[in-house]
Amino acid sequence: MGKKNLNLDSWKRKEHFKFFSGFDEPFYCISAEIDCARAYKKAKAGNLSFFVYYLHKTITAVNRVKEFKYRIEGDNVVVYDKINVSATIAREDNTFAFSFIDYDPDLEIFSRNAKKEINRIQKTSGLFCNPESERLDVVHFSSIPWISFTGMTHARNYNSADSVPKITFGKMSDSGQSKKMPVSVMVHHGLVDGYHIGQYINTLQSLMDE
Repeated sequence: MGKKNLNLDSWKRKEHFKFFSGFDEPFYCISAEIDCARAYKKAKAGNLSFFVYYLHKTITAVNRVKEFKYRIEGDNVVVYDKINVSATIAREDNTFAFSFIDYDPDLEIFSRNAKKEINRIQKTSGLFCNPESERLDVVHFSSIPWISFTGMTHARNYNSADSVPKITFGKMSDSGQSKKMPVSVMVHHGLVDGYHIGQYINTLQSLMDE
């Protein structure tokens, strides 16, 4: 869990950070649409879980945009070397639990990590099945495959400090020759601006098009 403190005095967004950190609700959310036709085809051709495939692309994109690796710890902003994922994993009884999946840039290794955690959660009960899911070096990830949404909000506890990005995917639908999925990105405005979300979405789309 490597990390280092960001030098706030030399940070060009120092004033932005102080301004938005004083808000009662410093988080904001942007929803976009991703073309996943190529990614879906590649996952199926490789006999891979499409969920695990696009989850890997999602976290790879997160690790390529440095602002998504910033977290607030006390009075400091820290930069993590690597961001992992705490994903909600569904069970057959329609409950879910929070997971922790270690990120690896190698899809095969990440897939093994994900499958192991998914299988473990599906054999257990309860919500917090892995205390690692509460770490700060994660993104909070969820999938709502039943709904093609155009907007998204999250339940939040305003009495606890939070600076972890929240990324949600919706239902995949056919659109001509393409397949579209909505994606919602919720971030702390003290750390991430709309420009950085744009970088993230564009990076994610490029990865899905590989």
